[in-house]
Amino acid sequence: MQYKNIQGLEVPEIGLGTYKLHDRECSQIVRKALDIGYRHIDTAQMYKNEQAIAEALNVSNVPREDIFLSTKIWHTNLEADDVLQSTEETLRQLDTPYVDLLMIHWPNDQYDLRATIESMLVLRDQGKAMNIGVSNFPLHLLKKVKEEIRAPIFCNQVEFHPFIDQLDLLDYGIENDIMITAYSPLAQGKVMENEELQEIAEKYDKSPAQISLRWLIEQENVVAIPKASSEEHLRENFDVFDFFLEDEDFERIDQLEKSMRLVNPSFAPDWG
Repeated sequence: MQYKNIQGLEVPEIGLGTYKLHDRECSQIVRKALDIGYRHIDTAQMYKNEQAIAEALNVSNVPREDIFLSTKIWHTNLEADDVLQSTEETLRQLDTPYVDLLMIHWPNDQYDLRATIESMLVLRDQGKAMNIGVSNFPLHLLKKVKEEIRAPIFCNQVEFHPFIDQLDLLDYGIENDIMITAYSPLAQGKVMENEELQEIAEKYDKSPAQISLRWLIEQENVVAIPKASSEEHLRENFDVFDFFLEDEDFERIDQLEKSMRLVNPSFAPDWG
């Protein structure tokens, strides 16, 4: 495992996304991931798998303090009191006294963002959320949180893969030492179908998925949380630390068409 230093904290560059993993399957995958060497596990209230993750953490030989555990507050739980209560329930489900990163899952203009952040800071002061962040925040909202509310934001978790342009968020993250966590980093499997990525992968004797993950984590302040539902894919996604992309190949990926947004729920802002 390799790490990114964000605001003085070492964060594993490759984590495990757990969306749509449930019950026994989820526990088995998380436990196997920890056995392989993963130390970054991501979940959310909406995923309904926090208890299954707890089961894996409890039977693992990996100390809790060695695991970077992140979760997200659902967009309907952003009222100040709901932030506190739903996070307390999350901690009960995860069977842990704290999470390493607590994020707002999606922006929701029906709630007072400042009040939401203030409740998250209460949890941080209580030692229940070591760091706070956001997810799916476009640049103008990220700036509002950072510059107007002046919140100590650690992370913005967003859809990020070779087919989407997140350069504005990345530049802002680098300027302000904010981590950019890439979810759907394999574009829901579509990276495997791309001829450019296939050609580059053949050159390095890697898969297009591994090339895509390498392209992401070679960028400053970026970590990636690919989902995997088999040991084979867990190992494949983890096996990206033994090579570097040559500049020409990195640039080829940079130049791919970047207009593919895959995640845009009906309640979310219109991303355009």
